[in-house]
Formats: sequence, structure tokens, C-alpha cells
Amino acid sequence: MSILSYIICSTVLVSILSLIGIITLSLKKNFLMRIIFVLISLSAGALLGDVFFHLLPELTEETGGLTTSQGTYILGGIILFFILEKFIIWHHCHGIETPEDHKKGEHSHSHSIGYMNLIGDGLHNFIDGMIIAASYLINIPIGIATTIAVILHEIPQEIGDFGVLIHSGFSTKKALLFNLLSASLSILGALIAYSIGGTNEFFLEAIIPIVAGGFIYIAGSDLIPELKKHTKVSESLLQLTALMLGMLMMYGLIFIEPEGHHSHHSDDIKHHEQHDEDHDEDHE
Repeated sequence: MSILSYIICSTVLVSILSLIGIITLSLKKNFLMRIIFVLISLSAGALLGDVFFHLLPELTEETGGLTTSQGTYILGGIILFFILEKFIIWHHCHGIETPEDHKKGEHSHSHSIGYMNLIGDGLHNFIDGMIIAASYLINIPIGIATTIAVILHEIPQEIGDFGVLIHSGFSTKKALLFNLLSASLSILGALIAYSIGGTNEFFLEAIIPIVAGGFIYIAGSDLIPELKKHTKVSESLLQLTALMLGMLMMYGLIFIEPEGHHSHHSDDIKHHEQHDEDHDEDHE
């Protein structure tokens, strides 16, 4: 299977996950909240595991250590994701609004809030698509690891987004449709990243450390603070277990990476450059 096929399959899967919000119609809110916080813990562990077991080792493989420019890109990623969250309405909604709340008339949100949430979520999904595509361009195992990390992060978010739309007055069908359309932007983001990465090696050199910084930011400032709201010993132990399980899952994926793996994309660029040189020599 080609790299493009992996990218399309992964982003289509991420898009379909937007329909998972439908489970809020059949589950009790208290039970759903417990599941959500376990998923958030798992997501935080997977994001950090992807950074420290896959992305950063890939960055330092050729240089023998983290360079100043790579460190700058990582910090740039943290700042970029802060700006996205702070100023472009990228709101990670992990609180759950159920149809039961909707029936009770607890409408604290208007339709405009729902549409604003869709805009922010659409941008988020577009960036997720770019992240997934860029990871596959490094190599397929890193693409798989990043896709899993993104999926684990998407599940609680999509449930929350669906709840916000329902609570904003959207019908169930309309909420599912708009969520799916918003999630489909990940496919567009992936195709654009694949097109850019296919002709520009600098794009990959910059995007991977930026993604690493972004994942560190999301896990450290968005997900883990949510977990600190629950202080019961039993809940804390469950969260810690899920956090470590997410990290172990990413560690386990190391064993599917072949020894001496490197960027398929770099090989493609070198091949094209060599082809161009040979073509020029033929003309001469």
C-alpha cells in the first residue's frame, strides 16, 4: 500500500470518528464522564509517548542530538498551538452536554456558539490531517503511531463537540452531519500537506518538531489539567494507569519500526533531484 493510501485511510478513519458523539444519546451522563476522563488520560499518554518515543528520536537520529534549530521549531510549535487555542477559537471541549440536559431546557449556549465551535473544530481537524500526512512522509510506522495518538485525542473531543451542538439547539441529525463535515477537513489538510511535502524537504524538517511541540502543549496544558480536577484516590489511580497505558502503547509501536528506518520522503526528493540532474546532463 502506498504512503498516500495510508494517509487517506487514516484521515477517513479520523473523520468517521466524528459520529461517535451519537453514544451520548444512550449513555448516562455520569458513566460517560467517567469514560471521558479515562480517554483523556489515555490520550495525554499517547501524545507524550508519540513525542518522546517516535518524533524526537526521529529528529535526532541523523544529527546525533537535538539541534538549536530543532529546539526552536519545538518551542515554535508550543507557541503556535497556544495562539491557535487562544485566538482562533480552538476550544477542546471535554465537558459533556447530554440530550438529557437539552430536554431540561438547560441551553446555556446559542446557535452562534455551536457554529463557532464548528469553525474551531474544523481548523483543528485540518491541522490534524496535516500532522498525519507529515508523519507518514517521515515513515509509515511513525505515521501509524501519530494516527493512533490523534484518534485517542479525537474521541473525547468529538463526544464533547457533539454535546455542545446538541446543547446549542441543533437537532441530532444536524449535529452529526455538521460534525462529520468539520471532521472531513482532516482529509483536505492531509492532501495539502502531502502535496507540499512531495516537493519541499524543508516542510518536513520544520513540521515534525512543530508537531512535537504542539503535542507537548496539548497534553501538558489542555489534557492533564482536566485530570487534576478529580482528586479521589481511586480516580487518580485509574487516570495514572490510563496515562501510562497510552505511553506504553506508543512504546510498543517502536517494535514495528525497522532498524535503520529513515524518511521515505527524503529518498523521493533525492531521487527526483538525481533524475533532474541526469535529465540536464542529457540535454547538454
